[in-house]
Formats: sequence, C-alpha cells, structure tokens
Amino acid sequence: MSGRGDSRGGFGRGRGGRGGGRGGGRRGQRRKGEEKEWVPVTKLGRLVKEGKIKSLEQIYLFSLPVKEYQIVDRLLPDVLKDEVMQIAPVQKQTRAGQRTRFKAVLLVGDSDGHVGLGIKCAKEVATAIRGAIVLAKLSIIPVRRGYWGARIGNPHTVPSKVSGKCGSVTARLIPAPRGTGLVAAPVSRKLLQLAGIQDCYMNCSGCTRTLGNFVKATFMAIEQTFTFLTPDFWPQTKFLNAPYQEFSDYLQKPPEKKAIPQV
Repeated sequence: MSGRGDSRGGFGRGRGGRGGGRGGGRRGQRRKGEEKEWVPVTKLGRLVKEGKIKSLEQIYLFSLPVKEYQIVDRLLPDVLKDEVMQIAPVQKQTRAGQRTRFKAVLLVGDSDGHVGLGIKCAKEVATAIRGAIVLAKLSIIPVRRGYWGARIGNPHTVPSKVSGKCGSVTARLIPAPRGTGLVAAPVSRKLLQLAGIQDCYMNCSGCTRTLGNFVKATFMAIEQTFTFLTPDFWPQTKFLNAPYQEFSDYLQKPPEKKAIPQV
C-alpha cells in the first residue's frame, strides 16, 4: 500500500495530478494551433483576411457586426493596449454552498480614436482576463474628437457635451481648452486616454464607487460623440456599395478547406 500511495503522490493529490496532466496538455495544444492560423467563419472575416477591407472605418461606415476578435487584431496590429481596471470576486448561493467566481473589467484602445470595454466572469482570474480581452475587442467603437474654440492643430477634446448613464451613475463629458488635461477620476481618465482624448472636463453623479457602472457610463458617453449632426457632416454624402455587395463575386466562391494534420 505504501508503494501505491507514493506513486500517487498521497491521498487526494494523485487524482488531481493525473487529471491535470491529461486535460492541461490537450488544452495547451489547441491554443497553439489556433495561434498559428486564423480560419474565418464569417463573410466579414473572409474579406478582412484577404485584404479586401483594410480599416475599421469601412466596417463602421456600413454598421457591419464584428463577431470575430481576429478581425480587430488584423486591422489594428500591435497598437492596441489593454488595461485591467478591476478583478472582483462574485458569489452565487447554491445547494452545496457558495460558488465563487472572478469578474474582470478590462479596457483596450490604441489612443487614436478606438476604445473597447469588456467584462467577463470565470472560475479563474486568467480565464476571466482572456475572455474580457476578447469581448473588449469585439466592442471597439470609434471615438469622435473635436476642438474647443479655434480649429488649430489636431483634434484634442470631445466635439460637444455628451453624457452616458448606467445604473445610478451619470457621466458627462465637457469640452476643455487645449492644455487643460483630463480633469476626471482615475478610472475615467484611463478610459479617455485609451480613446485618444487629451483635454476634457468630467461631471459625475450617483454611486461612482461602483466601478463597473462608472466605466460603463463613461463608455456610453464616449459612444454618443458620433450621434450629433454638426455642420462638418452637412456636405452631400457619396453613397458607396456595401462590402458584401462590392465583393459578392468573391464571397460566392466556397472557402478553401485545408487538411488538418493528424497528431
């Protein structure tokens, strides 16, 4: 009996060791295989991989839904930065007791007009962070920037007063003169920095201590920047064919199927 106990590593540890060795190895191999080559499953993914669509602005122009995070990785290579805002344990009462999971709130942005927010809950912290990164990339939105006063230099602030609300939190963004900086709380300041806004005043009300609602309210306020029809949008628009219509001949062809090597 002592020989069996030594080989298993003691009571309760041998079972976990065997299970972890089998499952962990297979999961690692799958991740490596996915990183090598991306096989798109949507029409938009096929067009992006073939180079037919070269910027996110083409996707935003026709309001095409992005359902694969690899599209964002392909169109914004090596420019996205991610910032973990909060990792909090959440509990659920079950018959067997309390089930504890971890919720991750994460931001991604390129500091040049694109920002995304992702919130994911998982049993492990690393899994929650990975899921939040994927959701943040899928929710990336364009950020419209403007001027305070004279139109000199590059846009540096929000074009007008915008507000967003989530729960009891209301966040209001106000244009500021050049050189003012970001007069805001540390949480919202990080979001504005990743969005590429340099100068801004912020007015908040409600329970801003709830970080999830505070970040969502600020994100919704930034999302409102493109909802105002200002005079620079008045010129007549030249309508173009949607990508699905323009590249319909290419999309009619069935995607090439590559043989999967057997291990």
